[in-house]
Amino acid sequence: MSNLNNIAKGANREELAQRIIPALFGIFLGSFLLLGVGFADSHLIHNAAHDARHAHSFPCH
Repeated sequence: MSNLNNIAKGANREELAQRIIPALFGIFLGSFLLLGVGFADSHLIHNAAHDARHAHSFPCH
């Protein structure tokens, strides 16, 4: 009976990992885009994201 419990616990860990890993990746990617591009001094990056930032009320000036 304990073997079935161990299998169930392993399945729960795998299911949790399948949800947490993409969520963490999304958080890091979103943070990079917001901070890396939002506050970049490069005119190329600024101009590429300019309209999208204003559309989402992100102050860039």
